[in-house]
Amino acid sequence: MRSPQLDKPSTQRVVIVGAGFAGLAAAKQLGGSGFDVTVVDRHNYHLFQPLLYQVATAGLSPADIASPIRSILSRYKNIRVVLANVSGVSIDEGTVIAEERQIPYDVLILATGAQHAYFGHDEWSVHAPGLKRVDDATYLRRRILVAFERAESEVDEARRQALLTFVVVGGGPTGVEMAGAIAELARKALAADFRHIDPRNARIILVQAAPRLLPTFPEPLSERAKFALERLGVDVRLNQSVTSCDGEGVRLGEVPIEAATIVWAAGVMASPAGRWLQAEADNAGRVRVGEDLTLPGHPEIFVIGDTANCIGNDGRPLPGVAPVAKQQGEFVGQLLKARAAGRTLPRFRYRDFGAMATIGRKSAVAQLGPIRLHGLPAWLLWSAAHIYYLIGFRNRITVVLNWAWNYVTFQRGTRLITGLSGSRVEDMAAPAPMEPDGVGNLNR
Repeated sequence: MRSPQLDKPSTQRVVIVGAGFAGLAAAKQLGGSGFDVTVVDRHNYHLFQPLLYQVATAGLSPADIASPIRSILSRYKNIRVVLANVSGVSIDEGTVIAEERQIPYDVLILATGAQHAYFGHDEWSVHAPGLKRVDDATYLRRRILVAFERAESEVDEARRQALLTFVVVGGGPTGVEMAGAIAELARKALAADFRHIDPRNARIILVQAAPRLLPTFPEPLSERAKFALERLGVDVRLNQSVTSCDGEGVRLGEVPIEAATIVWAAGVMASPAGRWLQAEADNAGRVRVGEDLTLPGHPEIFVIGDTANCIGNDGRPLPGVAPVAKQQGEFVGQLLKARAAGRTLPRFRYRDFGAMATIGRKSAVAQLGPIRLHGLPAWLLWSAAHIYYLIGFRNRITVVLNWAWNYVTFQRGTRLITGLSGSRVEDMAAPAPMEPDGVGNLNR
C-alpha cells in the first residue's frame, strides 16, 4: 500500500473530485497555500441547487444560479480545474481515473454529491424526472409549459385534465417548494395568458409517504407548510406512496391519477464513490467516515458532502444539505493546513444554523435553534439566506431583481420553451437523457 506524504505541502498533490458546495469550499480553503490542488468535475460550473426549482418553474434562468468553476477559482494560482467524468479511484496507485487520463494524488477529497433514488424502481425515472442538474430543470420547465400549451388546443376533456395535472412526489423541502412554485405559476403568472383553458384550474398534487410534510422540521412548522400549500390550491396527500408510475400518470395504492407531468423529489442516493473505494457504506450508498471525515484506514482520503455518512452530535447521520457540505469542505482544508504545520484539529462538528423551506409568495417556514418562524418573516429570512449563499455578485443582483419583478408583477420572466430542435410539441413528453454515474453537484 502506498504511503502518502501528509506533511509536505510543497510536494503534496490534492485532488478534489466534485465542485459542489463541499468540493468548492475545500478548494477555496486550500487556495493560495503550498498545496498543488486539482479540481475535477464533469461540468464547468458550480450550481446553486437549492434554487433549481425556480429554474424549473420559470422564475430564474440557469445562468442566475450557476457560475463557471474556473472563474470562481481563477485567483488561486495553485489550483487547476479539469473538466472530466470520473469513473473510479485506484487506491493502490494513488490515482483518479478521469476518462482517458489518470490523475495522481497524495491527498484525495471526494465530494461527488448524490443522485436520484427511486427505491428499486429505476424505470420510473423515465416518467418522473428529478431535479439535480441544470438539464433537469430546463427539461421540467419545458415539460410544464408544454403541458399548458397542449391543454390549450386539446379537445378531449379527459386528456385536457391530465395535461393540467401535476404530481410532485416527496414532501421534503424540494417537493414542498416545487409544488408551491407550480401552483403560483399556474394561478398567477399564466392566469391571463390562455383563451380556451384557465390555468388556475390546474391540479397540483403533492404526495408524501410520511404522516406529515417536512419530517425534519418541528411538527407545528410542518402543519404551517401544509396549510400554506393548501391555501395555494395544492392537494396534499399524506401517508400515501406511489406504487406505479408510467406515461399516463401514477398510482397511489390502488388509486390511479392521470397526469402528464410528474416530478420526483422523494429521495436521493450517494454517488458511486463507495464502490470506487470498496468502502463500507449505508443503505443510501454514503461512505462511512471517521471523526475527521477520512476513510477508515486511509488518512489521505476524505469523503465529504452527500457522499459521506458522518455522524452528528446527536448520534444520527448529518443531512445532505448545503451548510453541512460547506462546513465539511472548510474543515478538510483547515485540517490539511494544520497537518502541514504540525498541528492537529479536533473532530469535525457541524454547527446547525437552522432549516428553512419556502412555500410560494410571501410564505415560508424556518427553524433557527429554539426560534420558529413562518409566513412573511420566514420568507424574508429564506430570501436573504439564499442570496447570501449564492456565488458571485452578479448572480446575487440578478436574482434580487428577478424576485422583485416577480413579486410586484406576478410574472415569470423566463417562460421560454427551448430545446425543441424542430421536434413536434407532442414529442416533448419524451424523458430527459440520464447521465451516467460520475461526478455531480451537491443536493440540498
